[in-house]
Amino acid sequence: MAKRRIGIWLIGARGGVATTAIVGLVALRNGQAGTTGLVSELPSFAGLDLPDWKDLVVGGHEIRSLSLLDTATRLAGEQAIDHRLLESCQDELAQIDARIRPGTLYRVGPTIAGLADLEIPRDETPREAVARLQADLEAFATSNHLEHVVVVNVASTEPPMDLSAVPSSWRQLEPLLDSPEQCPVPASSLYAIAAFESGCSYINFTPALGATPAALDELAQLRGSRHMGYDGKTGETLLKSTLAPMFARRNLQVLSWVGHNIFGNLDGRVLDNPVNKAAKVRSKDHLLSQILPQAPQTLVSIEYIESMGDWKTAWDHLHFAGFLGTRMTMQFTWQGCDSLLAAPLVLDLVRFTELARRRGETGTLKFLGSFFKSPLGVEEQSFERQFLVLEQWACQGHDQC
Repeated sequence: MAKRRIGIWLIGARGGVATTAIVGLVALRNGQAGTTGLVSELPSFAGLDLPDWKDLVVGGHEIRSLSLLDTATRLAGEQAIDHRLLESCQDELAQIDARIRPGTLYRVGPTIAGLADLEIPRDETPREAVARLQADLEAFATSNHLEHVVVVNVASTEPPMDLSAVPSSWRQLEPLLDSPEQCPVPASSLYAIAAFESGCSYINFTPALGATPAALDELAQLRGSRHMGYDGKTGETLLKSTLAPMFARRNLQVLSWVGHNIFGNLDGRVLDNPVNKAAKVRSKDHLLSQILPQAPQTLVSIEYIESMGDWKTAWDHLHFAGFLGTRMTMQFTWQGCDSLLAAPLVLDLVRFTELARRRGETGTLKFLGSFFKSPLGVEEQSFERQFLVLEQWACQGHDQC
């Protein structure tokens, strides 16, 4: 495997998902963790020239001043991370902390802005914010002798944005960066612009706008970059995208599907605001109508229960009709550690995206659709079929496939 130094730049770098990914990466480097949960370590991808764990360098943007060790210690207290790992990776966490820079608060909404330190710039124009973020990315790449940087947005959920308000071309959007009053895109999109202008790749793991607008996809292609998103598929929605095709293939009519979610981490606290929650619910609730021949009645609820910490619980109730019109039910409970389900996928996405760069791919990386609730440019919502696309992409240039 060719040696190359690749950067991972995390937006929301001291949050639960980012911290878990960092601790996991250090543990993988040191031989303290197995590869369970990592898609890129499946046999289907064994022949790919993916970056080695030891060649990945981490930095990021954050709006809060707590340390990575603070977050990791909280996660360990919630039994999400083994305390023994923290004892062996404190030096690495401190080194990465030193590479984390202040993020931006442009159009993040009052809930997220309320979490930020007073030192985070609040009076920049969007163009000034992009220039500062871009300078951070370029300094990170230069000082660490990196061949490429993959920016991954794992920050809290922004309020939903009206996509129709964003100009459809980069030529129309670019001048608006000078005006805080007129520029319609939020922080997640400014991070994407900074990434593309720096020659970085961009992955949007949240239900934020990010690089969704056509103008930003155009910018990515103009700069020879690439992106994918949005909203990582890790739990209840993953089950929906796996179970719904079963009902369709057996010609069972799903009449209603109700899902109730509770969790208590920072993401849950942000989603306690109905405005922020709306973006997440929309991302979770759309796929059933695209998989099932008849759209069922659906309800998705998300509630913040502080005592749950990083442990997310979902109760789902399905009401369906079978032969002779007889109505039946299926119920399941899903409980998982939110950050531990998401963190390995962040590492997978970095590895696959970096390989796509070396293969010369630009624009939207649709083959990564299986990782997202609302994959850009992908109409197929069945997890199995999405995953087949990933395997087919991996086989390109491999005779053994």
